Amino acid sequence: MSESNIHPYIGARLSAMMFLQFFVWGAWFVTVGNYMFKAGMGDAIGWAYSVGPVAAILSPFLLGMVADRFFATERVLGTLHILGGVLLFGAAAQPSAFPFIGLLFLHTLCYMPTLGLTNTLVFHNITNQEKQFPLIRVFGTLGWIAAGTLVSMVLHADETVLPLQIAGGAGVLLGLYCLTLPHTPPPAKGKKVSVRDLLCLDALSLLKKPSFLVFIVSSMLICIPLAAYYAYAPVFVNASGLADPAFKMSFGQMSEIFFMLVMPLFFAKLGVKKMLLIGMAAWVARYGLFALGAPEGTLWMILIAIALHGVCYDFFFVTGQIYVDKEAPLAVRGQAQGLLILVTQGIGMLVGAQVSAKLFSAFVQGREADVLLGWQQYWEVPCIGAALILVFFALLFRERRKGE
Repeated sequence: MSESNIHPYIGARLSAMMFLQFFVWGAWFVTVGNYMFKAGMGDAIGWAYSVGPVAAILSPFLLGMVADRFFATERVLGTLHILGGVLLFGAAAQPSAFPFIGLLFLHTLCYMPTLGLTNTLVFHNITNQEKQFPLIRVFGTLGWIAAGTLVSMVLHADETVLPLQIAGGAGVLLGLYCLTLPHTPPPAKGKKVSVRDLLCLDALSLLKKPSFLVFIVSSMLICIPLAAYYAYAPVFVNASGLADPAFKMSFGQMSEIFFMLVMPLFFAKLGVKKMLLIGMAAWVARYGLFALGAPEGTLWMILIAIALHGVCYDFFFVTGQIYVDKEAPLAVRGQAQGLLILVTQGIGMLVGAQVSAKLFSAFVQGREADVLLGWQQYWEVPCIGAALILVFFALLFRERRKGE
């Protein structure tokens, strides 16, 4: 197998895994806010988008270490997805906020570690990260689009419990499928366990590199304004009068497909730093368009802002995953990917979910007149925040040259 090619059979298997991985998440994540608002649990929407970050803080480090050392990655993935699917079915049966949020939290405890572990499994089975990973990862985007199209445009179920049930079934199916994936043994198998390993200090030692530290801090900070998009953009789109909001939100994932496919070309020409800067600049533009388009519900501004998600996600997060894999030693790559998930999907998104809930309460909730003007004020805050983080990263991050 050449450096730039992967066996079609293996590529297809890994692509199917990515499709189902993000189908599960996309089926419930975009619609749950509108469902909770309809079901009388609107006050707890902020917590529905906080349990995932809390889970991302608690679980990926230890499970990354487990996958690195004790169990084959595909077995860990299979177990977590089956259990996570069952928990989603349980959440779907709950009529009140407290047990609903509790079971959703348990589901995310299972799901969040798999975001890093699927990357670990793919990287282990390919030979060229920059060229091959985006072509496999794009199927995750297709899975998210398929989920949004099914639950919103086809079933018109944005405000119902059905998306949670569909996600639960898909999770069990994915878990069974993961057990059949190529064997991916733990790279540090046989190494003596120590307190250093249990605390994942090998991954934390990467923070001694100044630019890696700047990258990790910037990744954490940029996820604070990102949480405002995930938690309340579907509610904003619905308030603006657009039908099937979850389907409209999938336009962002549709744009991901294009940018994912052209990423290898951009990577070769631009390098890591410029790719990350373009991704962050797109976040500033997205929130700016939301703020400008909010007062009149300007359709073209809102849709362009949603479509910018492709640049925002691919150029920052996918580039970041590749950067982490290249910087981390082989034996701790699972831990390193877990670190990235912890600071982004964990700390950053947790803080962002709580901040965005307070912004929603201050500017939008309970407002009887000029609600869309309140949305303008809401979106101005993450726009300014993302711009400040962009400047911080541009000034302090130094890309490692070849040979260093």
